[in-house]
Amino acid sequence: MVGSQNLSQFLQSWQWGAFQESLHNQVYHLGVMDDHELVASVNLIVKKTAAGKYFYSPRGPIIKNGADQTKVVNLLIKDIKELAKKDKVKFWRWEPTFALPVNHWPLQKTIDLQPPYTLVLALQQSEAELLKAMHQKTRYNIRLAEKKDITIAVMKVEEWPAIWQLFKQTKTRDNFSLHDQSYYQTMLQQPMLHCLVAKYKEEIIAANIICHYGDTATYVHGASANQARNLMAPYLLQWQAIKQAKAQGLAYYDFFGIDEQKWPGVTRFKQGWGGQLVSYTGTWDLIFSPIYYTLYKQLRKIRRLV
Repeated sequence: MVGSQNLSQFLQSWQWGAFQESLHNQVYHLGVMDDHELVASVNLIVKKTAAGKYFYSPRGPIIKNGADQTKVVNLLIKDIKELAKKDKVKFWRWEPTFALPVNHWPLQKTIDLQPPYTLVLALQQSEAELLKAMHQKTRYNIRLAEKKDITIAVMKVEEWPAIWQLFKQTKTRDNFSLHDQSYYQTMLQQPMLHCLVAKYKEEIIAANIICHYGDTATYVHGASANQARNLMAPYLLQWQAIKQAKAQGLAYYDFFGIDEQKWPGVTRFKQGWGGQLVSYTGTWDLIFSPIYYTLYKQLRKIRRLV
């Protein structure tokens, strides 16, 4: 059901839940049936903190178009509360992709984990139409990179160490946070994810991790070298990923988050490709234990000050 929705959310897929389990996280997969039809689905990833445990549902739950959202969420909450009581989980952190009636449940807005804004390209357009919709500089940089001796290929396993060095360079340059490299290596073992690399004279100078799920290709992570930036390899790499998704019959290409304050350079890069702005409601906490939640927030504030 998740993969059949428009703008399919891979973070709520069964496969992503399996990936989280491979990282030794406990995951519950819940669904709501209506007249023998699955109308809602959600992954609950159990997160552990110094103050206890909570459930996290990135970009979820997913509710079928046309279903009564309030009714479905009430049914989910009933089951989630039972699981929370059994596992001593104190709140549910969720990121619905639908309009949220915030006054209907005891919700607390919290710091956004997944970006609430993204840009999405409609791949039903021709390549000429996609190019025309781009910023002139983006189009120019693609053409410039095409004239260089740059090759695009799927990553080979033995190339990962070189790619990891690019990720570390990008972290420092663009002020990103990174997981341990084993996280990405395990993630790339999932069939729906792959890493495209750009090479110049046999040296990897840019890499993109792309997810193909349902009707959507998602630009999950990107990295590039500090040197050879004049070759504009990230532009050719991104254009190849878009064309690849289009050739495979996918409907959308999701740039997976923009934020002009936190990531000004990366956001300008993504905005150059055109696309439609898509906004989500952000990250919310449904509180089961107010006393625990107060303690959790205090500890979280202290940790951010350290």
